[in-house]
Amino acid sequence: MVPPSSSVAVWGVSFSGAHRTRWARIALPGAGDASRPVADWTGKRTSQGPGWLGFLADASDLLAGTLDPDMVPALIAQIVVPRLATWCAVYTTGTDGGPLDLAYLWHADEARIDGLREELDEVTVPSVDNLTPVPIQLGDWQSLAFPLVARGRSLGMMCLGRAGRFPDDVAQLAEDLGRRAALAMDNARLYAQQADANRALQRSLLPPGTPAETPGLDYSVVYEPAGENNEVGGDFYDLYAVGEGTWRFAIGDVCGTGPQAAAVTGLARHTLRLLAREGYDVASVVSRLNRAILEEGERARFLTLLHGEIRRTPDGLDLSLISAGHPEALRLRPSGVVESVVTSQSLLGVFPEAEFVADQVHLGPGDVLLGVTDGVTERRSGGRLLDDDGGLSKLLAECAELSARAVAERIRRAVQDFAIEPSADDLAILVLRAV
Repeated sequence: MVPPSSSVAVWGVSFSGAHRTRWARIALPGAGDASRPVADWTGKRTSQGPGWLGFLADASDLLAGTLDPDMVPALIAQIVVPRLATWCAVYTTGTDGGPLDLAYLWHADEARIDGLREELDEVTVPSVDNLTPVPIQLGDWQSLAFPLVARGRSLGMMCLGRAGRFPDDVAQLAEDLGRRAALAMDNARLYAQQADANRALQRSLLPPGTPAETPGLDYSVVYEPAGENNEVGGDFYDLYAVGEGTWRFAIGDVCGTGPQAAAVTGLARHTLRLLAREGYDVASVVSRLNRAILEEGERARFLTLLHGEIRRTPDGLDLSLISAGHPEALRLRPSGVVESVVTSQSLLGVFPEAEFVADQVHLGPGDVLLGVTDGVTERRSGGRLLDDDGGLSKLLAECAELSARAVAERIRRAVQDFAIEPSADDLAILVLRAV
């Protein structure tokens, strides 16, 4: 910028909306050392639109990049400072309304944050009565509070402060940014609520607990839901006592994920327990569960299941097993020999006339039975699956003489290490060992 040709005491440029004003303060003849401002010597319209639009676009990208509701206030403040204001305080309300709480405070000079916080503690932040900015009295600061409103609900306030007055274009920009910030905050809250609901539903689908004492039986379970937010549904497991020295177990995989799969998961687990208490044998339980799934009609989902009963005997454990379309169950001998021990039968939710027959398996002292879902057997690395060429049997053969917990952990770690990318499928591992 070229300065005025005559001698001036002070000169500069100020902005208002789309206008740029170049001004000067000139000493007048006969005024001695005194000076007074004169009219602006030139005024020129400037186009700041593209710059502001770029700023808003970048801000929107940053705000859309997080779905953590605790991160959004921090992003808002750090976007605003120092571009639009010297400091920014973001106040939020709870998901059910309530008073405003200071969620994040940022100042261009970090050393002044604590002092500013004390000043703000003495100020009553106005509630949202309308959608227009509200001035705040705070020392020498020029302060404005911008409401954060999305879908007609108040989410909080964005308070900005600077030493001089807010130019109209800055205030308008902050107002626009506040609307975008409120939308980002609302989206993050909705996402967090859905994630909490998913986790609560997932917990409700897991067993209330496994037996504390299982004389003659050493067992271990690994369960890892996959996907963002650990989406509900998919794999499940259970192990529960049905009498003195007798237990039932199940490990299953519902086709798909989400609420529809979760409904079948809940149906399966509760049906297995209920029918066991009623005294039905393993084959009868699986047959009745198959019919119950089919009765769900359009909501029905295919289900693979490994279900069995364990009875303690003087020389180990006797098992009655049914594999309904499930990955094969493997028995590991203390010598390291691994063999498949069940016959695969029809998966559930397909054929109403399907009948099931239990296989009888004995586990001697030190023998291990391994049941997994296809999150293990179908773990993919490039064009290979973990269970190609008997991969799971080879892994299990290396686990001779290990405890049930050590076997389960060895398999889990092998699944994790098989590929670099995270697993896209749920994973469940059940290990039973006779002692």
